[in-house]
Amino acid sequence: MDPIGLQLGTKNLWSWLVRLLSKDPEWLNSKMKFFLPNTDMDSRNETSDPEQRIILQLRKLHVQGLATWQSFIHCVCMELEVPLDLEVPLLSTWGCDDGLTSQLGAKEKSQRESQLRHGLKRPHQSCESSPCRKQSRKQQLELAKKYLQLLRTSALQRYGSRISGSGQPHTFHQAYVPPILRRATAPLDTQVGGIMGNPKVEDGTDVSISDLFNTRTNKGPRVTILLGKAGMGKTTLAHRLCQKWAEGHLDCFQALFLFEFRHLNLITRFLTLPQLLFDLYLSPESDPDAVFQYLEKNADQVLLIFDGLDEALQPCSSMDPEGPDGPGPVLALFSRLCHGTLLPGCWVMATSRPGKLPACLPREAAVVHMLGFDGPRVEEYVNCFFSSQPSREGALEELQANERLRSLCAVPALCQVACLCLHHLLPDHAPGQSAALLPTMTQLYMQMVLALSPRGHLPTTSLLGLGEVALRNLETGKVTFYAKDIPPPLMAFGATHSLLTSFCICIDPGHQQTGYAFTHFSLQEFLAALHLMASPKVDKDLLTEHVTLNSRWVLRTGPKARLDLSDHLPIFLAGLASCTCRPFLSHLAQCDEDWLGTKQAAVVQALKKLATRKLTGPKVVELLHCVDETQEPELASLTAQSLPYQLPFHNFPLTYTDLAVLTNILKHREAPIHLDFEGCTLEPQCPEALVGCGQIENLSFKSRKCGDAFAEALSRSLPTMGRLQMLGLAGSKITARGISHLVKALPLCPQLEEVSFQDNQLNDQVVLNIVEVLPHLPRLRKLDLSGNSVCVSTLLCLTKVAVTCPTVSMLQAREADLIFLLSPSTKTTAELQRAPDLQESDGQRKEAQSRSLTLRLQKCQLQVHDAETLIALLQEGRQLEEVDLSGNQLEDEGCRLMAEAVSQLHITRKLDLSDNGLSAAGVHCVLRAVRACWTLEELHISLLHKTVVFMFYQDPEQQEGPQKRAAFVDSLMLQMPSELPLSSRRMRLTHCGLQAKHLEQLCKALGGSCHLGHLHLDFSGNELGDEGAAQLAQLLPGLGALQSLNLSKNGLSLDAVLDLARCFSTLQWVFHLDISFEKQHILLRGDKTGRGIWTTGSLPDLPAAAEFWGFRRRCIPRSLCLSECPLEPLTLTRLCAALEACPGPLELQLSCEVLSDQSLETLLHCLPRLPQLSLLQLSQTGLSPRSPFLLADIFSLCPRVKKVDLRSLHHATLHFRSNEEQEGVCCGFTGCSLSQEHVESLCWLLSKCEDLSQVDLSVNLLGDSGIRSVLECLPQVPISGSLDLSHNNASQESALCLVETLSSCPHVREASVNLGSEQSFQIHFSKEDQAGKTLRLSECSFHPEHMSRLATSLSQSLQLMELMLTRCCLGQEQLTTLLSLVQRPAGMFSLRVQEPWVGRAGVLSLLEVCAQASGNVTEISISETQQQLCVQLEFPRQEENPEAVALRLAHCDLGTHHSLLVGQLMETCARLQQLSLSQVNLCEDDDASSLLLRSLLLSLSELKKFRLTYSRVSTEGLAHLASGLGHCHHLEELEWSNTQFDEEGTKALMRALEEKRTLKRLDLSHLLLNGSTLALLTRGLSHMTLLQSLRLNRNSIGDVDCCHLSEALRAATSLEELDLSYNQIGDAGIRCLATILPGLPELRKIECVVWGGLSLRPPEAGVAAPADVLWCQGEGASEDLIAAPRSHSLSANSISPAGGVKLAQSLALCRRLEELMLGCNDLGDCTALELARELPQHLRVLQ
Repeated sequence: MDPIGLQLGTKNLWSWLVRLLSKDPEWLNSKMKFFLPNTDMDSRNETSDPEQRIILQLRKLHVQGLATWQSFIHCVCMELEVPLDLEVPLLSTWGCDDGLTSQLGAKEKSQRESQLRHGLKRPHQSCESSPCRKQSRKQQLELAKKYLQLLRTSALQRYGSRISGSGQPHTFHQAYVPPILRRATAPLDTQVGGIMGNPKVEDGTDVSISDLFNTRTNKGPRVTILLGKAGMGKTTLAHRLCQKWAEGHLDCFQALFLFEFRHLNLITRFLTLPQLLFDLYLSPESDPDAVFQYLEKNADQVLLIFDGLDEALQPCSSMDPEGPDGPGPVLALFSRLCHGTLLPGCWVMATSRPGKLPACLPREAAVVHMLGFDGPRVEEYVNCFFSSQPSREGALEELQANERLRSLCAVPALCQVACLCLHHLLPDHAPGQSAALLPTMTQLYMQMVLALSPRGHLPTTSLLGLGEVALRNLETGKVTFYAKDIPPPLMAFGATHSLLTSFCICIDPGHQQTGYAFTHFSLQEFLAALHLMASPKVDKDLLTEHVTLNSRWVLRTGPKARLDLSDHLPIFLAGLASCTCRPFLSHLAQCDEDWLGTKQAAVVQALKKLATRKLTGPKVVELLHCVDETQEPELASLTAQSLPYQLPFHNFPLTYTDLAVLTNILKHREAPIHLDFEGCTLEPQCPEALVGCGQIENLSFKSRKCGDAFAEALSRSLPTMGRLQMLGLAGSKITARGISHLVKALPLCPQLEEVSFQDNQLNDQVVLNIVEVLPHLPRLRKLDLSGNSVCVSTLLCLTKVAVTCPTVSMLQAREADLIFLLSPSTKTTAELQRAPDLQESDGQRKEAQSRSLTLRLQKCQLQVHDAETLIALLQEGRQLEEVDLSGNQLEDEGCRLMAEAVSQLHITRKLDLSDNGLSAAGVHCVLRAVRACWTLEELHISLLHKTVVFMFYQDPEQQEGPQKRAAFVDSLMLQMPSELPLSSRRMRLTHCGLQAKHLEQLCKALGGSCHLGHLHLDFSGNELGDEGAAQLAQLLPGLGALQSLNLSKNGLSLDAVLDLARCFSTLQWVFHLDISFEKQHILLRGDKTGRGIWTTGSLPDLPAAAEFWGFRRRCIPRSLCLSECPLEPLTLTRLCAALEACPGPLELQLSCEVLSDQSLETLLHCLPRLPQLSLLQLSQTGLSPRSPFLLADIFSLCPRVKKVDLRSLHHATLHFRSNEEQEGVCCGFTGCSLSQEHVESLCWLLSKCEDLSQVDLSVNLLGDSGIRSVLECLPQVPISGSLDLSHNNASQESALCLVETLSSCPHVREASVNLGSEQSFQIHFSKEDQAGKTLRLSECSFHPEHMSRLATSLSQSLQLMELMLTRCCLGQEQLTTLLSLVQRPAGMFSLRVQEPWVGRAGVLSLLEVCAQASGNVTEISISETQQQLCVQLEFPRQEENPEAVALRLAHCDLGTHHSLLVGQLMETCARLQQLSLSQVNLCEDDDASSLLLRSLLLSLSELKKFRLTYSRVSTEGLAHLASGLGHCHHLEELEWSNTQFDEEGTKALMRALEEKRTLKRLDLSHLLLNGSTLALLTRGLSHMTLLQSLRLNRNSIGDVDCCHLSEALRAATSLEELDLSYNQIGDAGIRCLATILPGLPELRKIECVVWGGLSLRPPEAGVAAPADVLWCQGEGASEDLIAAPRSHSLSANSISPAGGVKLAQSLALCRRLEELMLGCNDLGDCTALELARELPQHLRVLQ
C-alpha cells in the first residue's frame, strides 16, 4: 500500500484511482506534462513496474500542493470514464478543500520540500556557490559536453512531440507549417515601429528557418528581430527552433537557450549572465564556471532566443555601474548581449509584436517579418491537421467556398481554431454551412467553445469563471499565474480543453514553480470579452470602457508598469455585439435577450463615436476590424463615409485580413477614396483582398517587399476597380515577369489617369514594354518610370515614342527621373472604344498637330552620334515647345549640329544645350549656325557657368504663312510708328573669356543676325579691356542698329569708359549709356520704344517711318548715367568734351561719394558748352556748404538753366530750357543748413536772376532772424511766383514780421503761416501790384501784447483785404481789442476768426464783439459748429444820425445793457448787407437774442441776404425775427432751411414774405408746409416776379399743394431753378406743374443733387451722337451739377408713368433746360421713351 494512501486513510479509494489510471497511462503522462512541465517521463531512475510508475507520478502531483492535486482530481472526473460510485468519493474526498485539508498533516510541507526536485535529471546547484576549482582542459571539455547534452535532452523533453488531449485530433499539436518569413533590408529604428524609413522587405523566396542565422560568414549582424502580429506564430516558431536544435538539425549551434519575457518579468532581482543561464534555465551538474568559460570561448556557436520582447517590463538602461559582467536587470543583460559587451560573438534572436522597441537594440540588427499563411500554406496546414481523416476533403472544400474564412486563416492561430471548428462541424452539418457559422473571428472562437462542450452541453459556469480570470489578468497586465490564482475546477476545465498551458518558473536558485497561462493571448481576450458581455456583474458603462483602439504597443518602463495585451479585446466585444451571437450569449448568461441587446447596443454606439473621429492608420485598421465583426450595415456605412478622402497607411504591417476588412467596409461607401500604402509590410497576396473594390480612385504602394508575386496578385485586382484613376507602385523589386502581368492588366483599366513605377530597378526592355501601353490608355496624363535603369538607346526609343504619340506633351529624363506627361484627347474614352477602327477625323488631326511637345533629356550621357539620331527623330515629329539637352556630352560638334538644325526643327520656346562641354572655339560655330534662324529670340552662352540656351518666338510671317508677307509689309505703310511690329534678338556671350583678338571674328559671325530685327548684345564678364573696347567701338557701326550693348565687368579703365561717351555721336542708335565704374557695370541702350530698326534703312520705301525717325531723333532725350566714379575736375572736363558732339536733348546723371567745390565749379563752367543739355542730376553725392551759392550763381553763367533744386547737400538737379521756352526760373535749397548769415549773399546772387519765379528755402536753420532778413530782402529779389520758408523754426515774431512786411511788398498776393505741426510759411506773389491780399495765420498762439502790434500792421497794410486767424489763441477780449484798433483811411477789410470759444459764446456775445469794430460792419457770419465768426468792415466809418438811432431804440423792449448794445450795433451795422446764422441756438437766453436781432433788423435798411440754417429758435423768437424781416424791403436772398418751426412760427414767416417783391432766391427746405401755411406762401410767391431760384424739398407738398404752387409760379418768368424733390407729388400735381413749365423760359435745371442712378447725358457740343446713349451718374461725378446756379428737382415723389409722360411732353418745350432730376419715381419705360424723343437741345443731365 502506498504511504500516501495509508496517510490519508483512503486505502480503497487510492487503489481504485491507481487501477483507473493504469488503463490510460498516456493520459496520465499528458497531465504530468501539464502540471509538472519539467518532469522527465523517460527518467532511468524510475521503476519499470507500470503500477509503481503510476504511484510515483501521483506522489509527484500530490506534493505540488493542494491546488494542483484538486485540479488533477477534477481532470480525472471530467475526462476519464469514472464510475459514479468512484467519482463521488473522489470529489468529496480530494476534490474540495475541506476533505483534503483535514487529512494533510504537518509532514506535508517537509515531504514536499524534500521531493521538490524529485524526477529531474540533476540536482540544482547555484552558479554563485560553485567552488572555483582548477580544472584541466580535458575535464573542462568533458563537463561542457555533458552540459550541452543535458541542454539537448531538456529541450527535447520540453519542446518535443506534444500529446493531444482527449477528444481532439491527434494532429492538433503535431501539425506545423512554417509561416511566411521575409527579411527587411532597411536599418532598424526602435522609435518608429521597428524599421527606420520605409520597411524594405525582400520578396520572392521565403526565408526558411535555417536561413534566419547566416553562420557561414562572419559578415552581417548576429542579432535578429522577428516581428509579427499576435497569432502569427512567433512563440511557436521559437519552440520549433528549440525542437529542431534538440533533434540535431541546427548543428551550427552547440548551445541554445530560450527565454520568455512573460516568465522573466517575474524576476525582480539583478542577475549575472551565468545566473540567467544556469539558475533560470538549466544548471550544470558540476562546475558551472568551467561550463560558462567554454560557452564564452565558443560564443559564436551559442544562440539565445528571447520570446516576447514587447512584453518586457523592466526599463532598458544604458548605464552599467558595475561593468558589463556585473549583475543587472534582465533587459540590461539582453542589451549587453545584443551589443556584444556580454558573451561577445553569440547569436541573439528576439520576437516581438510591431511597435516601439526598446532603445537598447542595435541599429544593425537584422529584421525578419512574420507574415502568416498564404493560400498554399493554409491548404498545407489543413491537410496536416486532418491528416488521413475523412473530413479532410470537406474541410478543404469549405475553405475554397468561404472567402471570409479563408482570409481569417491567413493568421496561423485563427487557422488552427478554424480547423478545430471544421472538425467539429463537418460531421453534423451540410456542406457550405461554414459561411453562416464562421463569418467572423469572434464567431470562429464561439464555435470553438461550442466544439469543446461535452455532448453539446455548454459549461456556462466554467466559461464565465475562466473569462473572469482572463479579464482580471488582462486588467492587471498578467499573462502568467499560479495554481492558487485559479479554482481547481476551472484549472481542470482549462487543462481538459487545452485552454491553458503550463511551464516551469525558476524565481530563485533552487526554487521552481509551475506557472500557467492561456494557450494564446487572443484566447484570453475572447474569454475576457465573453465575461464582459455575459456576466451580470458588468454593466454597459464598464463594458464601453473596454471599447478602445490601440494603435501600437508602447514601451513599458518602470517596475510598476503593466502589459497592455488587449489587442483583440475590442474586436471580440464588437463581434459579440452582433445579433448572431445573441442566442449564444443569452444561453451563456442565463438571461433574456433584451438585457443582452442593451449591452450590444452600447458597444455599437461606442464604435459609432469612434468612427467619426480623426484616427491614425493603425487605429483605422483596428476600427475597421471592429466594425466588420459587428456585421451591422448601418455602422459599416457610417464608418465608410467617415473615412477621409486621403487615407494613408504608413510604416506598420498589414495582412491580407486587414485589406479584406478594408474592402468589406468600403463597399458601403459612395464617394471615392485614395489609399496610400507607404513603408507597410504587406504579404504578396494582399492585393487580391482589394478585388472588386470600386471605391478606390488612387492606389499607391511603396515598399521594397513588392515583387513579382505581389505584381501578379495586383494585376488580377486592377481590372475590377472601376474608379481607379491613379496607380502607384514604387520602390519594389518587380522583374520582367511581374511587369508582364501588369502590362496585360493596364489596358483593361482605360480610366487610369496616372501610373507610377518609380524606383523599381526595371531594365530597358521592361520600360519599353510599359511604354507600349500608352496608346491603350486614352485618359492617361502621367507615366512615371523614374528610378529605373535605362540606357541611351532605350532613351532614344522613348523619345521616338514621345514624338510620334500625339497625346504625349512632355518627356522628362534627368539622371534617375523618367516621366511622361500626356494631354488626353478631348474625345471621350467611350467614343474611342466604340469606334477604334475608324480613320482620324480632320478635327483629331488638327488637334494632334496643334499640340506641342516638351522634351527634356538632361544628364543622360548623350554624345555626338546620339545628337544626329535625335535630330532625325525631331525633324520627323511635330511641333516642339522646349528641348532640353543640358548635362550631356555633345561637345562642340554636337552643339553645332543642334544649332544648325534649329531652323528645321519646330521649336517654339527653348533649346537648352548647357553643360555639354562647349569650348571657346565652338562659340563661333554656334553663332554662325543660328544666323539664318528667323525664330531665334535669345541666345545665352556662358562658358564659366556652362550655359547654352536658345530662346525662340513665333514670327508673324511664319504664323500667317509666306503668302501673306506682302500684305503684312503693306500694312506697315498705314500704321503709325507706335504701332509698328517689333522683333528683337538677344545675344548674350557672358563669361566666355573673350578678348580683343576674338572680336573681329565674333562680329563677322554676328553680322547676319542684325537684319532680323533689334539686336541686344551682352559681352559682360569677359576680358576685353581698353583695347577691346576701342576695337569694338570701331566694329559696332558694321553691326547696324543694336538695341543694347552690355560691356560690364570687362576690366575697362576710366579713360576707356569716358571714351564710350563719344558713341552718342558715332552711333545713332545709342540713346542711353549707364556706367557704374566701381561695379564695372557698362550698358549702352537704344530707345526704350525700340524704333532704332528704321535707321538701318531696311525699309527705305516707308516715308512715314523715315519722317517719324527724324522726329524722334529731335525729341527723344539721350541720357548718360555715371555713378560710383571719382569725379575730378579733369575727368569732368574730358567727359563734357566727349559730349559736345552729342545730339540733343541730353540728360546727364552723375553720382559719386563726394564732389569737391573745384569739381562742381568745373562742371558748372562747362555747361555753356553743352547747349543740348536738358537735365543735370547729382544724386547721392556729398556737396559742401558752399554749393548752394555756386548753384545760385549758375543763372548768370548759363542763362538756359530754368530750375535748380538742391536737397540736403546730397541731391542736386538742374533743368535747362530750350530756346523756345520762356518759363520762369525756379530755385530750391532745402535741407542745406542755411542760417541768417547766408541770407544776404544768397539773396544778392538770386537778385541777378531777372525771371525768378519760385524760391524754396524750407527745412533750413533760418529762425526768426533769418526769416526777417529774407523778408527785408524781398523788394530786391524779383520773385514772381512763390517763396517757401517752411520748417525754419519760425515763431510769432516771424508771423508779425510778415504782416509788417506786406505794406512794403506790393507784389505779394497771398501769404499763409502755420506754426503748429505743419510748420508752413509760404508767400505767393504776382507779377503786378496786387490790390487785394489775403493773409492766413494758423496756430500762432498770439499773446494779448501782440494785438496792438498786429492791429498797427493791419492798419498800415492797406492792400490786405482779408485776414484769417485759425486757432491762434485769440480770446473774446483780444478779438474785441483787435477790431477796435484796426483803423484804415478807406477800403474794405474782412476778418475771419476760428476759435473754440466761438462755438460756445452765443449770438449776443458775438454781436457785442462786432459792435466794437472801428469801421462799418457790412457782413456778419456766425457758425457755432464750425466755431467761426466772419466780420467784414468798411472804412471810413460813417456815423448815423443820433436822433434816428434814439427813435429806433425807443421801440425796443430791452434791458439797459441790451439797449446799449443795440445802439452800438445800429451805429456799426448801419451798412450791413448780409447776416448769416448757421448752427446757432436762439433759445438759450429767453429769446433775448431774437429780440436783439429783431431790433437790429428794423434798422438794417440795406440788408440783402439773410440766412438761418440748422438752428434752434422758439415760436416767439421766430415771430420776432419775422417781424424784423418784414421791414427789410430790399431783401434779395432768404434761406430758412433745416430749421424746425411749428405751424404758428411758419405762418409768421410766411406773412413776412408777402411784400418781398425783390426776392430772387428762396430756400425753405425741410419746413413742414400744410394747407394754411402753403396758402400764405403761394400768395407771397405770386408777387415775386424776380424770383430765380426756389427750393422746396422735403416739405410734404402733395398734389393739391403742387397745383396751387404751380399757379403762383406763373408770374415767376425769371425762374431758373426749381427743387421739389422728396415730396408727395403725384400725377395730378405733375400735370398742373407741366402746364406752367412752357411759360418759364429761363428754366434750366431740375434737381441739384444726384443720388446716383441711370443718367442720360447728351454729347459735347459739336459732336454728333445718338440720343439713346445711357450711363450711370454717381455722387462723386456730380460736383459740377451741385455748383450750377439753377436747378429743378422732382426726385423721390410719387410720379407714375402717366404723369411722367405728361411731364416729358411739357419739358420738351423748355428749350433752355440743362438738368432734370426725376429719380426715385415710378416713371416706367414709356416716360423714358417720351423723354428720348423730345430731349431739349441744351439738356446735359437726365436722371
